[in-house]
Amino acid sequence: MPAGVVFAPELIRRYGGPAPRYTSYPTALQFTPQFGEPDLRRVIAERDDAAPAAPLSVYLHVPFCSSPCYYCGCTRVITRQPEVIEAYVRRLIVEIGLQAQLFGRRREIVQLHFGGGTPTTLDAGQFGRIMGALDRHFGLSNSPRREYSIEIDPRTLDDETMPMLAALGFNRVSFGVQDFDPAVQEAIHRVQPAWQTWRAIDQARSAGFASVSLDLIYGLPRQTPASFARTLDQVAEAGPDRIAVYAYAHMPQLFRAQRRIALADLPTPETRLELLQLSIDRLTGAGYVYIGMDHFARPDDELAKALADGTLQRNFQGYSTQGGCDLLALGMSAISHIGGCYSQNSKDMKAYAQAIDAGHLPVVRGLRLTDEDELRRGVIEDLMCRGAVDIAAVERTHHIDFETHFAEELRDLDRLAQDGLVARDARHIRVSPAGRLLIRRVAQTFDAYTRPTGPAPDRPASNAV
Repeated sequence: MPAGVVFAPELIRRYGGPAPRYTSYPTALQFTPQFGEPDLRRVIAERDDAAPAAPLSVYLHVPFCSSPCYYCGCTRVITRQPEVIEAYVRRLIVEIGLQAQLFGRRREIVQLHFGGGTPTTLDAGQFGRIMGALDRHFGLSNSPRREYSIEIDPRTLDDETMPMLAALGFNRVSFGVQDFDPAVQEAIHRVQPAWQTWRAIDQARSAGFASVSLDLIYGLPRQTPASFARTLDQVAEAGPDRIAVYAYAHMPQLFRAQRRIALADLPTPETRLELLQLSIDRLTGAGYVYIGMDHFARPDDELAKALADGTLQRNFQGYSTQGGCDLLALGMSAISHIGGCYSQNSKDMKAYAQAIDAGHLPVVRGLRLTDEDELRRGVIEDLMCRGAVDIAAVERTHHIDFETHFAEELRDLDRLAQDGLVARDARHIRVSPAGRLLIRRVAQTFDAYTRPTGPAPDRPASNAV
């Protein structure tokens, strides 16, 4: 195993059950419909007064896919009707204008991410109109340090796509791979020959993209250690800047397409552990740095540098190097984090359209963070991103006595320490090498809403990381 990471199967079996991913705290489970458009308007007005020229991070959700991938749990709309896509684009541009009206000054966009769905279901004209609206209402950045990224299904590309996106300012791309094995691809209804991915990488490099990432999933139907090892080796040989290896979560009660996956085809919990260990071994052996959770990066990548110097951040897109930015999210289901609040747009296309057509923001739920939420959010982020908590710094920032305030949590943490997941003294809490693969469980100790009570020896490690 790499330095700083210890694979401990027995601990993963005991502590590796479902836990939040902490792309936010509190998590979306705590969002409430009592938070609506008027609340978001008040928060933005307050934030604009406090930080009128602060840079902005923007997320746009493009929900469309031409066919379903059976594993997917994203908010998506399966369609091949151009008029449906065009109607959404028009409303997205209206939403950009509605949101911009709430900000008193232009806020330069230093981080931009198009997610989905499949963003490349949009054509060049639609991309251009959206980017033009963002520039007109907020201001696109020309800085080489900007992070303008997009998720792409390699099967959707033609020869003009990557140059077009580069000309619009995109400089980062994430290509979905999942697995190269034909049997796995058939089982998940996503047939994607390897050559399509290699062509996509070449097109991105030729167009001048500064960063290329590939996304994989372990725990898929018909996946075996031998087959996934071949995929990992192929991916590492291609040399992307970043690699994500997500754990498949089978929840057919929530995601209808997953009902097409046969339970008998899914790997056993023991095989999932083997796939996880295989992923870490092969990728770190190929020179990638294990960032945390499901992220790997080349040593010269900004994520690896941020991990080393303690500036790593976490947001709804996962690990990031851009901290301190308000996140404005646009489109159906998108979640914003502005000031001290979270707000989420409607997941329903019809409801989203009705709100926009009526001149309203499509906010359906959210949450305004309390001082206690902010305190716990900071502690959880320190654990997730830096693997340590500076107790004195938390006390200075939040004017508390850490030992007294978190007395119950520290008793629970001591139980994790007995199993070697963390170490603590009067000044610091530090995640151990064995605890890095169970960081979600360690962080959950400080979650006031879903804090666990202890290990579950018989719990399957279905969502270990």
